[in-house]
Amino acid sequence: MKPKYNWSVLLGAAFLMASSAIGPGFLTQTAVFTQQLGASFAFVILLSIILDAIAQLNIWRIIAVADKPAQDIANEVFPGLGYFISFLVFLGGLAFNIGNIAGAGLGLNVLFGISVGQGAVISAIMAIGIFIYKEAGKAMDVFAKTMGLIKIVLALIIAYTSSPPLAEAALRAVNPTQFSFTAVLTIVGGTVGGYITFSGAHRLLDARQTGIQNLGAVNKGALSAIGLASIMRLLLFIAALGVVSKGFTLDPSNPAASVFKLASGEIGYKIFGVVIWAAGISSVVGSAYTSISFIKSFHPLILKFNREIIIAFISISCIIFILIGKPVKILLTVGAINGFILPIALGIMLIAAYRTKIIANYKQPLWLTLTGLAVVLTMVWMSYGTIIQMIKGE
Repeated sequence: MKPKYNWSVLLGAAFLMASSAIGPGFLTQTAVFTQQLGASFAFVILLSIILDAIAQLNIWRIIAVADKPAQDIANEVFPGLGYFISFLVFLGGLAFNIGNIAGAGLGLNVLFGISVGQGAVISAIMAIGIFIYKEAGKAMDVFAKTMGLIKIVLALIIAYTSSPPLAEAALRAVNPTQFSFTAVLTIVGGTVGGYITFSGAHRLLDARQTGIQNLGAVNKGALSAIGLASIMRLLLFIAALGVVSKGFTLDPSNPAASVFKLASGEIGYKIFGVVIWAAGISSVVGSAYTSISFIKSFHPLILKFNREIIIAFISISCIIFILIGKPVKILLTVGAINGFILPIALGIMLIAAYRTKIIANYKQPLWLTLTGLAVVLTMVWMSYGTIIQMIKGE
């Protein structure tokens, strides 16, 4: 008998992961690397999509089959490892959330002229509202889908108006003239690194869409999430490419806003406000939900007060932002840090796939293991390359 899938939850999980990925850092990274690499950034995007899909399929499938959150799986692989991973993911999630709240605040600043700090507080209150609602899971699914569609439609408009050189982008996707370790590491880290890849998987876990019988749905959800994030990345890339190919220089203080403004003037700038607000607030929701999901199995009290702890997490992120200010550089740095976390997290999941006490009678396809191992080695190699570049000050 064929299992019945809850397609609403499945799509919600896909959009939650994609929305978590498409945050203010995602917009900033795409604009910065398009200016640095030009059309050759298409190759980086293509490579990152392949790496993202392999990592995500492995992680989502193993969590679904084990029917446990990632930190519990890691603790069964090696005692204490789950606490270490949770610490890394939680810290990364908090750092990202400060940037997410900054982005949401900037969006309201662009749209209504209020201060970025006021916009951040309003956005934080709106995000908290989702978790106060009794049916928080359903509300989160609907919110993630709505915000995701808004971002994609508006990015499509800007990509069209910027008149990008599509033929050159297609050529450079397979024949690049420039390459950057840091770009690949940051883009992969910003899409499936840190907490991001786990956001959808842990949502499926909470909604009980797990087990070997649901693997078909899990595959579709994992690939849909990567597809949604990749569509947005490509649209932003070709929009930025259209601008930089005409000789314009992006404003280093806000490169993503420059793309929208140079492509469509004041209307484009307002569209940027909507996009970065949607990107910021949806990532606040995804980051808070997933970061707390990494600690809730450690103590019954955390599970009992899960909603209150998520609300506190959002509030603390907002307070830190107001005290420190908008960290544009942090958005790039945290993407790279999340890229460092990915090979550790994925490596643990690949080991778990061969522990019968974790996955019972599930047989991991050999091609997924081998490609997953290739992603781990590639990300370790690129992490090493990035660290060397940082030491040299490149």
